[in-house]
Amino acid sequence: MADEKLSKLREAVAGLSQISDNEKSGFISLVTRYLSGEEEHVEWAKIHTPTDEVVVPYDTLEAPPEDLEETKKLLNKLAVLKLNGGLGTTMGCTGPKSVIEVRNGFTFLDLIVIQIEIVEKYTKSNIEVHTFNQACLLNFLSQYPRVVADEFLPWPSKGKTCKDGWYPPGHGDIFPSLMNSGKLDLLLSQGKEYVFIANSDNLGAIVDMSILIYIVTPKTLADVKGGTLISYEDKVQLLEIAQVPDAHVNEFKSIEKFKIFNTNNLWVNLKAIKRLVEADALKMEIIPNPKEVDGVKVLQLETAAGAAIRFFDHAIGINVPRSRFLPVKATSDLQLVQSDLYTLVDGFVTRNPARTNPSNPSIELGPEFKKVGCFLGRFKSIPSIVELDTLKVSGDVWFGSSITLKGKVTITAQPGVKLEIPDGAVIENKDINGPEDL
Repeated sequence: MADEKLSKLREAVAGLSQISDNEKSGFISLVTRYLSGEEEHVEWAKIHTPTDEVVVPYDTLEAPPEDLEETKKLLNKLAVLKLNGGLGTTMGCTGPKSVIEVRNGFTFLDLIVIQIEIVEKYTKSNIEVHTFNQACLLNFLSQYPRVVADEFLPWPSKGKTCKDGWYPPGHGDIFPSLMNSGKLDLLLSQGKEYVFIANSDNLGAIVDMSILIYIVTPKTLADVKGGTLISYEDKVQLLEIAQVPDAHVNEFKSIEKFKIFNTNNLWVNLKAIKRLVEADALKMEIIPNPKEVDGVKVLQLETAAGAAIRFFDHAIGINVPRSRFLPVKATSDLQLVQSDLYTLVDGFVTRNPARTNPSNPSIELGPEFKKVGCFLGRFKSIPSIVELDTLKVSGDVWFGSSITLKGKVTITAQPGVKLEIPDGAVIENKDINGPEDL
């Protein structure tokens, strides 16, 4: 049955003129692996918490060199590649989240460029920068056809040739795409040896000289996406929840055994990428992603870049400070980075030292704030939250300017009632259910 499905699919894919031969072969390879059921399952008893040799503490890394010439030499070996990510539809965006304005009119992409320009100006180095558009099917990303679930045929072959008939196969595609686009060979010809890959919406993912110094030693560093790093059969490996047996899901979620989560920051040797892609050795775990588009049930098969870690010799992780992980996945995250909790200097977002609590406030905003446009419209200005512990907002709530929130704050507008928080209000450890509580 699987062979028959694959044969029909292969024939249909061959007739798709919208994609290259490399994309066709990559897609067929992914489907073949999926239908064969070759996915590996981890043996729970073999999982161990990684040691400091496998996940190196950041505070043991060398300080950056004071010699600017040495710094320049190191940076000239580095390329930076940012993942533009998805369309940000959960935040009401029609394009990549990286074009959302973060602070002072600057988007994520603006800040990335400014950060690199500052480093280059200071060191007189030349850092190659690229973006990798997962959602827009631009630059050098592959596009694969969505598969109609009940027929197991590519949707474009059924007439769905518009953008909805295609999908980006996850950022695990970054490695073959670097090769197939010619970008990998170009970088190597320019003397680049390493690439730093990170999500564009992670404001903490900046070029770090201490990490760069570490990876130019005879080790290869890779960081991973999703899940946690484990020691498995004497190698560092990514463990994601989809691989966890049902009986151990709660244990997986516990921070007692798995205290490290990943930031999806990868530092990778370019020659190692070339060698592994040429050998067709990167067989990352397949992530089936069923969807319903225009009333049709379709299947997307994806891979994650971080899952490639087990294929790189001497791969390790680095247990970095929380400051290197400042993602914006929802408007509650946007409120954090737009507030006085952070400051923006030369494109770098740094935490306000006036915040004594090492953890950020927990913010939960209701559906009225879910979309970026609605979120911004409900604040005359972002409240001061340096002394805030938790904030929960629900209902039709509107914020004035120069508001200060402290401690534990809950603000609830009753159904059908508009609740306005006045300019200059200071709310500390209080539940607000109406104007009478202000």
